[in-house]
Order: sequence, then structure tokens, then C-alpha cells
Amino acid sequence: MALEDALEVLASSLKQDSRVQAIFVKGSIGRGEQDEFSDLDLYCLVDEKELDDFLKSRIKHLESYGKLLFHDDIFIIAPQILAVYENMLHVDLFTVTEETFIEKDYFKIIHDPHYRLEKYKASQSLRLSSGEYQDAVDDIAWFLYQYKKSSARGNDLWSVNLLNHVMAHLARVLLHRYKPERAQLGMKTVKNSLPDAVIKRVLAIQENITPQKHQNAAVYLRDLLDREEDWIFRELSNPEKIKPLWDKVISN
Repeated sequence: MALEDALEVLASSLKQDSRVQAIFVKGSIGRGEQDEFSDLDLYCLVDEKELDDFLKSRIKHLESYGKLLFHDDIFIIAPQILAVYENMLHVDLFTVTEETFIEKDYFKIIHDPHYRLEKYKASQSLRLSSGEYQDAVDDIAWFLYQYKKSSARGNDLWSVNLLNHVMAHLARVLLHRYKPERAQLGMKTVKNSLPDAVIKRVLAIQENITPQKHQNAAVYLRDLLDREEDWIFRELSNPEKIKPLWDKVISN
């Protein structure tokens, strides 16, 4: 499989770089869930003092596997090269330090001669923190509030976009209840992680999130939220923060 071949070649190149203290993977391959359609989320751990110097060499390392069809230098959670090869394999090369290591998701160690990653093993998790759960619930109400205004205005395209935001946050909330150990994955794992009855309701909502039928989706969505509301608010650390807005957007 191209994914495994790329990992072997890229890791071999990175191991020869003395600035690289450890190499690991996250995402589907880090969890052992990869398939032929998976991307490669490849991470390098470097010391802070060598970070800037190492960043200049990332393209050279990536080209050890093959010619790049496209690449972009971005920063979301860390310095990152988003790369696509001619065989259409997508690799994200992240560079982190011990100061910027994000303790989310599971990782698989590829190279760690000095055991720099050992201290992070115990914190591997896909669960939502209390604050992340609060934010997800808050965002459901917030985007549903924005949807109601957009729908009333007759802006069907924007209404669809707003409902998709609602569903992205609702997916994390539902997973927090039914499959908390996978909640960080959100919508991408809903189909395989929620009870059949809940999946059926989620599918009914999603199938109606179109410019022509989004108002039907909103009705189905409010029904699902009514069913889950008691549990949702029992789990919140600060329910009164969002309850007044929630009640308004769900009841109308």
C-alpha cells in the first residue's frame, strides 16, 4: 500500500536528520484504522532551538518519496506541510516541540531513540474535555440561532452551511454520550459509533440539508435535540451559560 511505502521512505530520510528527536504518526494510521483512502499524518519532534533550521529542510525530506504534485506551508496546530504526490497520496508533515506537543488522539511511535515520547503515552485520548463538551453544546445553539435568521431571510445556501456547522458540533456531543472514547473524531466516525436509532435520525437530518429542504432538516434536528436535551444539560459544567439561548432556538 502506498501509505506504508511512503511512511517507510519518509521515516528513513527523517531518521538521518540529527535534528529529528522522534518520529510518530497520528490519525487513522496512528490508531491502526487506515485503509487505501487514508492520509498520512506524520510528525517530527525537534528541539525548540533547532525548529527554524529544520523547517527549511522539510520539502527535501518529503521529496525523498517522490515528486510533489502540490504542497502548501500552513500553520493550524503546528508548522505543517500539506503535500500531495503524483500518485495522489496525501501527506501532512507536522513539526512539533515538547512545548507544542498536543496531547490528543493516539499516536504510533516510528522512531524515538531517546524515549522523548514516553511521557505522552498516558495522555492518549479521543475524549472531550469538560470545556470542549461545553463549547460543542454552545456552538449547536449558536449556529442554530444563526440558521433561524438566515432561513427567515430566505438565504437558502447560507442556511445549508449553518446547519452543517450545527451537525458537526452535534456529532461530537452525541459521541460524548454514546461513544466518548471516539468523540474527538466527530462526524467521520458517527456511522460506526452511534446506536442505529440515532444514526437513522442523523441521516434523516443530513438528507434534508439542501437549499430546497433545509427547513425539514431543522424540524428533524429539533426533534433529535428534544430527545437528547436532558442528558446534554446534565453533562454540562455551566448549563446556564447556554440554556436561555438553547430554549429559544429549540422552541421556535
